[in-house]
Amino acid sequence: MVTKKKTMKVEAVVLDKDRLDKLIVSLSVDGGDEWIRQLAQTLQDCLALTDPMQQIQLVKKAGSQLELLSEEETSRGPLLQACLHTMALIYTSLLAKNPLRRASASALSSVPDWLQEQTVSCLSACLSDRLSTVGSDHTSYSHLIDSITACLDAFPLGERCIHRLLAEVLPFLHKALSEYLQLNSGLAGRHVVQAQLMHSCLAAVKASMLVVQRSQELISAVLQAVHPHCTLQLTLSGLLDCYTHILTDEDFLQSVQSTAGMAVVLLTRSVMGSGDGVAAVVAGLLQGSEQSGECAPVWLRQSCTGLYDSGRPAGVSLYLCHGALAMLNWRGATQGPQREQLLLLVPHTLLALDTSVKESSTAMVVARVLTLWSGAALDSLQGGLSSPPGLLQDSLRGGSELQGQLLEHVYTHWEHPLDGVRHQTRALFKNLLLLHQHSSPLAFSDPYRDPYFTQLTHNLLGLEWHQRGKYGSLACLVELLGAGYLLALDPQLPSRLLGLMGDQTLAPYASDLLERLFVSHKAQLVEEGGTGGTEVGMERWHQTWVTPLLQVLCRARLDQTTYILDYFLPKLLRCSPSSLAHMVQALQDTPPCSSGPPGSRGALGALMTCLRAARSQGVVQSEEGLWGGLVPLFLLRQALVHKHDQVRMDALGLLCESHRRTEVLASQEMELLQHFLPSSLNSQSPGVRQLTVSLLKKLLCRVKDSGQSLQRRLVQERDQGQKDRDQHILDTYKEFLCWLCESLFGVLLPGASFSTCLTALHLLCQLAHLFTFNTGSDDVFSLGEMVTPAHAQNVLYCIASNFLEVKQLASALLRQLPPSAVGLQEPGRMQSLLQAALDLSTSTKPFDSVTAAHLFNLFLHQPDLPQALLLCAQEQGLSFQPPALTQPQAFEALTLETNALAVVQFLLLCLKAEVVKAESSLLLAAASYPLYGRAHCITAALQQLNTGCLTLTGQWRSVVSELITVSYRMSDVVSPVVQSSSPEGLIPMDTDSETSAGLQRILQEIQPRDTNDFFTSARELDTEPPGQENGLAGPTDRPQHDSTGGSGEGYRVTAQMVLVCCWRSMKEVSMVLGQVCQSLPLRTSSKHSDQGLITEEQVEGVGMYFRQQLLQSRHRGAFELAYVGFVRLTDMLCRSGSRTLQQLPGRWLTEVLQEVKSSDPSSKLCATRRSAGIPFYIQALLSSEPKSSSCSLLKMTMRELTALAMPSPDGATDQTTVPQVHALNILRALYRDTRLGENIIPFVSEGMQAAVLGFTSPVWAVRNSSTLLFSTLITRIFGVKKGKDEHSKENRMTGREFFTRFPALYPFLLSQLEGAAASVDSDSGQVILHPSLFLLLLVLGRLFPSPMDGSSSPLGLAPFMPFIIRCGRSAVYRTREMAARALVPFVMVTQVPSTIQTLLEDLPLEPGTRTQQNHIHGTLLQVLFLLRSYQTDTHRPQAAGSDISQALRPRLWLASRQNLCLVTRAVFVDVLGAVCGPLAAPVGDSELKELRGETLALLMASELVTPGGPSAVCGPPGTTQYLLSLARLALSASVESPLLWGMGEDGTTSRGPLLLGCLLQCPHYEVRELALGEVLRRLERERDGEGERSSHWPQETIISHLTTLALHEAHPQSLAKVLQVLSVLSVNSDLLWRDGLRTLTQAEVLERVLTLAEGFAHSVELHCASLTLASRLVVHLVHGDPQGVAAVACLGRWGALVSQSCGVEQNAEVKMMAAEVLVNATPTLLTSPNLPLGVSHTVSLWRGLFTLLQDEDQDVRDRAADFISNLPTHLLNPDVACVSVCPPVALDMGVGLLCQLFQLWGQVPMGILTLTEWLLGDQEQETATAEATGLDEEDFLFEKGDLNLWAEPVQWARLLHRHLGVLSKAPGLTALNQHQAELLRLSAQAEALSLATQQALEGLPALPQFSCTIEHARLALQQERATLALAILGTLRQTGLSG
Repeated sequence: MVTKKKTMKVEAVVLDKDRLDKLIVSLSVDGGDEWIRQLAQTLQDCLALTDPMQQIQLVKKAGSQLELLSEEETSRGPLLQACLHTMALIYTSLLAKNPLRRASASALSSVPDWLQEQTVSCLSACLSDRLSTVGSDHTSYSHLIDSITACLDAFPLGERCIHRLLAEVLPFLHKALSEYLQLNSGLAGRHVVQAQLMHSCLAAVKASMLVVQRSQELISAVLQAVHPHCTLQLTLSGLLDCYTHILTDEDFLQSVQSTAGMAVVLLTRSVMGSGDGVAAVVAGLLQGSEQSGECAPVWLRQSCTGLYDSGRPAGVSLYLCHGALAMLNWRGATQGPQREQLLLLVPHTLLALDTSVKESSTAMVVARVLTLWSGAALDSLQGGLSSPPGLLQDSLRGGSELQGQLLEHVYTHWEHPLDGVRHQTRALFKNLLLLHQHSSPLAFSDPYRDPYFTQLTHNLLGLEWHQRGKYGSLACLVELLGAGYLLALDPQLPSRLLGLMGDQTLAPYASDLLERLFVSHKAQLVEEGGTGGTEVGMERWHQTWVTPLLQVLCRARLDQTTYILDYFLPKLLRCSPSSLAHMVQALQDTPPCSSGPPGSRGALGALMTCLRAARSQGVVQSEEGLWGGLVPLFLLRQALVHKHDQVRMDALGLLCESHRRTEVLASQEMELLQHFLPSSLNSQSPGVRQLTVSLLKKLLCRVKDSGQSLQRRLVQERDQGQKDRDQHILDTYKEFLCWLCESLFGVLLPGASFSTCLTALHLLCQLAHLFTFNTGSDDVFSLGEMVTPAHAQNVLYCIASNFLEVKQLASALLRQLPPSAVGLQEPGRMQSLLQAALDLSTSTKPFDSVTAAHLFNLFLHQPDLPQALLLCAQEQGLSFQPPALTQPQAFEALTLETNALAVVQFLLLCLKAEVVKAESSLLLAAASYPLYGRAHCITAALQQLNTGCLTLTGQWRSVVSELITVSYRMSDVVSPVVQSSSPEGLIPMDTDSETSAGLQRILQEIQPRDTNDFFTSARELDTEPPGQENGLAGPTDRPQHDSTGGSGEGYRVTAQMVLVCCWRSMKEVSMVLGQVCQSLPLRTSSKHSDQGLITEEQVEGVGMYFRQQLLQSRHRGAFELAYVGFVRLTDMLCRSGSRTLQQLPGRWLTEVLQEVKSSDPSSKLCATRRSAGIPFYIQALLSSEPKSSSCSLLKMTMRELTALAMPSPDGATDQTTVPQVHALNILRALYRDTRLGENIIPFVSEGMQAAVLGFTSPVWAVRNSSTLLFSTLITRIFGVKKGKDEHSKENRMTGREFFTRFPALYPFLLSQLEGAAASVDSDSGQVILHPSLFLLLLVLGRLFPSPMDGSSSPLGLAPFMPFIIRCGRSAVYRTREMAARALVPFVMVTQVPSTIQTLLEDLPLEPGTRTQQNHIHGTLLQVLFLLRSYQTDTHRPQAAGSDISQALRPRLWLASRQNLCLVTRAVFVDVLGAVCGPLAAPVGDSELKELRGETLALLMASELVTPGGPSAVCGPPGTTQYLLSLARLALSASVESPLLWGMGEDGTTSRGPLLLGCLLQCPHYEVRELALGEVLRRLERERDGEGERSSHWPQETIISHLTTLALHEAHPQSLAKVLQVLSVLSVNSDLLWRDGLRTLTQAEVLERVLTLAEGFAHSVELHCASLTLASRLVVHLVHGDPQGVAAVACLGRWGALVSQSCGVEQNAEVKMMAAEVLVNATPTLLTSPNLPLGVSHTVSLWRGLFTLLQDEDQDVRDRAADFISNLPTHLLNPDVACVSVCPPVALDMGVGLLCQLFQLWGQVPMGILTLTEWLLGDQEQETATAEATGLDEEDFLFEKGDLNLWAEPVQWARLLHRHLGVLSKAPGLTALNQHQAELLRLSAQAEALSLATQQALEGLPALPQFSCTIEHARLALQQERATLALAILGTLRQTGLSG
């Protein structure tokens, strides 16, 4: 990315008149030689100028003149002195960063040596003068401080000057700092001023450091030589006091404190010299012990008293550590013992801060300082400077205590939410490795054999891959040890990492590690291979890295490879550009039809991906021919219309992306784009649309740049041949751009889909931006000539679209089209559009007001707008005087301002009148002129203004004042509805309730003249007398109103309309007031500027309005809308220059917190269960506080709220409950607010405690709010849930990291859990449920011990385990389950076997009276969960020593009938299933075999198999659970892994089929469903080639069971499953179906299955399963007997069912199934020359396929498009053989193919008639849809019915027309003469349709595109269809006549 370089503002030297005159006089003195006079003249000229750039030139000239002065020839007179004085004055009077100042410093530096002393004197005099005359006003300090800093910035003369003035400079800096500190204490709440002061403080501290650092020798000399209480000592002491104050005051920014820490150490060093004593003093400061610093002077210790204080803030030691590391030298030949001890003290000090640090920003500083320390330690080691040789090395070597603690810090922070902390942690880890290497001889000489490195690598590889810190650490090891070392330990590492690239959160880390690995591996292989073996080495490298990549690209799902393309592939190609040829070769060698699994890109897609990445990296050079000659053109054509978006985008990227912006576009590239664009405009995916536009923009930039380059060459070129070639290219460009414009304008038709409009408008805006549509421009392509008025109209009507983005783009584009085409200059046109906009602004449809606003924004740029508004006002009888333009040819900004003022005035005039009417009748307002439209248009007009430079301020002020007043009135009108307890109650629900009575009272208040029959019926307001009512029956005493139309038409008012009117009005009031406050300039009392429009009082008034809305509204809509406006206001308050306004947020916050604290049921605050708008109010106030400030408001608020949220010690009363609920709700909102970011983290511990303790409250409201808060905190701590798995490892944290970040929670959770576990004792038989146990288990279940944890961790998880295990005894089932889940993460994988054994040994060996089933169940659940987690863990150790079978076998009675509790029996069976199943368990092989035998015996003796089985469907509790556990075990033995259990699959004697048969015949449907599901999974695995194919499975007996089940199963889900199983089984062969003893024929089976499909149309799963099976049967029938099939009567029913399933109204699953069926039936039924179904059924199936290809669901369209892949080869175009194409192309090809088939079948006449009928459309259905839509629009404002937003009927009609044109020229047309009657019928139908449509269009109001958009689009489509049909029928008649 190219970033624009910041240009420094250059300002001229400006001196006051007296000083300037004196200088000029002094420079005009006679005398001096010629050189000096020239110099004086140059300086005079310089001072006389005002242009800074010219001044710079003259100063540089003066510098070169000074350089030429020689001592011999120059006289040292007053003129020379005056010149030097002038130069010094110029230098000191400018700001530090002004380039003119740099020029003057350079000029002064160039004085010859003999003049330097004089120059320093002049400079010192000027600076001394500035220092002595500086005022008491602190604002002048910063300039002087900048001057001091600049003198020391690479300016030797300046440095000498500072040395000379040291006695003045240091006191000045002390004075400035002291005043800053004093000032800071009085700035609470004024964040902007405070931030400026912090910046000044930082500059002052830095300046004082710089002065001390550069003057060390001078300071030492003065301190040693002079009296002890000298001025310098006092000054230094004062400075130290200031630094101490800054360090101990937590209100200061960290950057200031950090710099102060460095300053303290620097000053100490300056005073004491660089001996060992400094280290002792600094160590004393770190430890807070004054004794250690006794060697320091007394005054120094006294100044640091605050730093020795035991109560100092924790951050002090952190900043002092930073200072010590930055300011002391750690690389040198002599390090004394004190220095070394200090070096070892620093990390201990920092690590002690780890658990006490709460703010993330401080954690960031700790991490940075630790990294700095590791660098300093490395410097010390590398210098070889240990005084006792081994002390430092021993402490820093791997395995030492310090190294262990630092590694624990790394493991705790490597997943920190802040990037910076993670980055620093990684750097620290790398330095720790280097420290070990430098301090251990073996690690230095042979790191591969070093045991510490080996152990560390094994530990890291053993971690789970979801831990992000693992990647960076492994990358450090790669850097140190090379990739070969890691690959030797784990050869699967490349594939493993590539598999992780599908996860968005892990991809950047995995790709970074991959890059380190393959770069290092390549370097190693090249090094090993030497000169000869490079080729062999590269082959090995390709095998390791490229082959797995290509496999993933070809076979993985597209969404899993996105990040491989973004992160990995470009890096690989950069590392080895030559690998591209290897990739291309490998992919082109793959057979073209191998498309990979469904959803993958296949070889073609992978090829495009690799080529695109290579091209964008510049690896493929175009000079070698198109794409380096690597890919044939036909492959690219296929890829551009591929089914998968990503493949198309890669192919487009290959076309568009280029390293050279001026690379000429070849004609083939333009042809390929013309092939791509038409089918790709209508993409539903926003990402694909964005990428298409972005890539085409790159291509258009190339066209522009290469076009300009060609034009320049044309002018210079002399060779005529080259000129002609260049001209030809330019002509081709113009042709291409014209085609592009024409295509894009051409698709913006009524009825075009949203996605097409969006893409086309985006591209047209890019064309307008890069080229231009202006007709008068000198652009060589002159695209403006292309734009016709019709094109401009289409763009204009896009503003009526319901999609906001389309409106915005269309508005932007219209302003760039030629005005002559848009036609707004024509008065009539402008007037009609303005009238349409005014009508839309009072429409009752909310989106119409947005259209109106966009139209007004379009008019704002038209000079004639005021006159047009005046005409409208006269027509409406309004007295309106628009503001006049002061100049007739006004510049654009003034026109815009005048027009905006006119529009706002006019709309405000209308709004005022409407508010007055609404005050008398809200019903009439809701029906005729809902107020929100006008207000929305006003806000939109204000947004267009550049409020910084308004000229008509007087008029604006009165408008703004009036606007605020009207907004308040408008709010008053609608607020009774919005603020009622239940605004929705206006829709009748319960007529007798109190609520209804209350609402009637509210309505009575709103409009006193209206009766409240509003509740019982929709209301009509009309102009006729009461006796002549129309519409719905209503009361007879209906009031009369004027309707706005005056035509006597009545208005229907529904409750929804009133509600929408009120909500929207409330929203727009908030937006208007927010916009006014945010964007309009402020009038403050201090500066009487003419620019300000809004006063402080008005702003405060708006704030009070919002306060009332937010604190008293009951309904979410109301306060959420007010919140948006209030946020705008609070943003403005903080940035305003007014002191009063800046302090408002703090004041309001204090007031509201006080109100919350004292609130009770009588309080005015709204006490709903979520506190309504109160949290929003506080959120808005806090989010206005700048992030970089000390966040004092946030800290104060959180302290107050967490105190309130804790339970009261006196118990719950009304006085404590209401504040507690409010506090909990507000805290929830604040923890959720992302804008508060990491600043909220320090308060998470208190919030969690409040939430857990809140659960113990007896009050429901408190428990409810605590639940909500708890849920928010879980998300805040563990992150947003990634994926559907609630217990995903990605949403977990190591216990160490959790308790390090929130240390207060460790004792709290432990004590709470202890209390909860004590209450869980089911022995008593009583159920005691501890309130917060559930929450505790939820939190603890998300923690896990890191395998990297040390044994001595103070925050270990071990103490929690006994309590969690005890919770498993609870009498509550859910608690036992949660305790089991929470236990799993606490047990490290190495300890799982022993923990399981301990748990099992706790179970009874035999049944007894004291057996507690709850206890047994809890323990077994814990065992089961531990087993499952152990089996899924990829890094479990080999089972050794501990064998759980010894504990398990003696307790097998628990799974037998001896155990009467079925629930515990079920869990024990599950445990046996887990141990004996296919996954590894901690059991030896021989024991496992025996255990499996005993388990099978148990299974065969169980109720599932024995004759006395489960006859009753409902047994004792747990029956179903027990049977399902048995069934899972039986399925494992018979279906999943029979060989493991010693069961053969062949032969009838085997127990496998017997078990499966028992399951399929079990009376419990759950068991049958489970068994069928497992059978289906196995069959699908075998079908997809994932499992072993078994020729004997399933056996005939099983198939017989299945067919019987299919005919007699009563349970719908089980029936659906059995039909799915039979569908898979019948793919390859006919099945033998039996019903009892009778064998059924295929036709009979089909009959029965179709009856099922027809009977279960309401059950999606069953309907789909039966129809899929029926389709398999039909295909088999056709294969078996192609000729005799027609005799089967069912085929027609089947065809009708499939066609019906393709309907638009069907469920997505049904349509997906229909697509699947049709794709599979393509070769046998749809394209068969024999027409087995007959022509009409076949054609109706084709029609269904075309409907699916235009479905709104992309998956359905994509699946239907696969029919192309199943076409017989003789029908295929060789270009698209075997390739998946996108649905639009498939649709086009499909219609063409059907025309081809009509010729093949000899049915051309029927084909023509059918396609013509399709072209005319189904009119009855369309009319019904239109009526339904119209009804929806009127009655239900937001329900739009089933709209297909993707299909484009106009394009479909044109497609049919095109293919009909081709078919009408086909041979066999003469037979059409026999169908003349049909042709005449169609002609009559088309003519009737054309006439009816024309009449309907004429009957629509003016500009129907805006007023009735949907109806107009429908009629336009009908007209198009009729026209196209008449054209084709006319052609046919002529052909028939001539024939």
